[in-house]
Amino acid sequence: MDNKNIMIVASLSASLINFRGDFIKSLVDNGYMVFAAAPDHPSNIRSKLVSLGATPLQFNLNRTGLNPFKDMTSISELKGLIKDNNIDLVFPYTVKPVIYSSIAANQCNVPVVSLITGLGYAFTGLSTKARLLQRFNETLYKLSIRKNKVIVFQNKDDHQLFLDRNIISKEQSVAFVSGSGVNLNQFSFQEKNTSDKVSFLLVARLIKEKGIALYMEAAKILKAKYPQAEFHLIGATETSPSAISENEINELHKEGIIVFHGKQRNIEEHLHKRDVFVLPSYYREGLPRTTLEACACGNPIITTDSVGCRESVKEGINGFLIEPQNLEALIKPMEYFITNPKKIREMGINSRKYAEERFDVDIINKDLIDIINYVLQQS
Repeated sequence: MDNKNIMIVASLSASLINFRGDFIKSLVDNGYMVFAAAPDHPSNIRSKLVSLGATPLQFNLNRTGLNPFKDMTSISELKGLIKDNNIDLVFPYTVKPVIYSSIAANQCNVPVVSLITGLGYAFTGLSTKARLLQRFNETLYKLSIRKNKVIVFQNKDDHQLFLDRNIISKEQSVAFVSGSGVNLNQFSFQEKNTSDKVSFLLVARLIKEKGIALYMEAAKILKAKYPQAEFHLIGATETSPSAISENEINELHKEGIIVFHGKQRNIEEHLHKRDVFVLPSYYREGLPRTTLEACACGNPIITTDSVGCRESVKEGINGFLIEPQNLEALIKPMEYFITNPKKIREMGINSRKYAEERFDVDIINKDLIDIINYVLQQS
C-alpha cells in the first residue's frame, strides 16, 4: 500500500491546515504520498503543507458563485492534476470540491472517497435563493457522487436527507465519522474554577444562521439581570446577505453587553478563559468544529437540537440542547449556569470525557485511513 498517491481537495487553502493538518500527517506517516489541492495557496500555508510532507497543488475555483464556464474550468484543471500526478485516490470535502473532484476523478477512472462536512446555506432553505440553490446542488450531487466508492457523512441526518432526496441509493457505500476531530493535545483540558462571574463564549462566522443575533438578544436581557455575567463573541465580519452588522456588534461592545474580540487564532486560550460555550446555530452543520474544541477544553455546551449540532451534547450531562431560533429556550440554560456555577465544572469534565471517547482526531483519522485502505485494496 506504500507510495499510493492521495489528492485531498479543499475549497479554501487554510482549511487544509486548520481542519485536515492532522489527517495529512497521518496519511504521510502511513506511507502515502499526499497532494493537497486548493485555490491560491498563500506562501505560509504552502510552507506548512510542505512541512507536513504534502505537495501543494492549485486549481481555479469560484467558491461562491454559479458560473458554468468557470465551473467547467475547475473540473478540467482537476482532471489535469489527477493525471499529471498519477493520483490513485481523490479525497474531497465541502460542496464544490466534492462535486467537481468527483466528476473529474470519475472521468479519469480514479476512485473517490468524498466527505460531506455539512450542507450549509443552500440546505438551510430559509430564502427563495437558498431553495433554488438547494435544488441545483441536489442535481449536481446526483450527477457527481453516485460512482464514488464511499461517501463519508458526519451525521445520520445528512445521510437520510441524501436518501430521501434520491441523491444516493440505499446500495451506495457510506461511512460515518464524528466531524473532523479535535487534537486533544492542542485543545487541552483545564478544569473550570467558577465563581459568580460566569462567562459565555460564541465562536462562529458572523451570520444570522449561526444564531449570532439570538445570542446578542439573550446577552441584553441577561446582562440587565446579572451585571456580573460576561458574553464574549469571536468571529470575522462577513459580506454575505445574512451577515450581522459590525456596527451593531460594536455598539453592544461599547455598551458593555458584548465583549467582541473580532477574528482570533488562539481559540483554545479563549476557551480556557471562558466558562460555557454557546452555539445557537440553525445552519445546516456537519458537526461544528468549534463545539468539539470546546468539549476538549472542558467547556459545557449550549447548542441547538438540530442537524450536526446535537451530536456534541449529551443532554444534561455536558450541556443542553435548545430549540433553534427560540430566544427563551436559549436564555433558560444560560441563566441556569449563571445561577448554578458549580455545575460548570462538573459538566466541563463530562465534555472532556466525551471528546476523548468520540472526537479525538486520532480516532477520526484512523477511521478515514481504514476506509481509504479498503477502497484502494478493492480498486
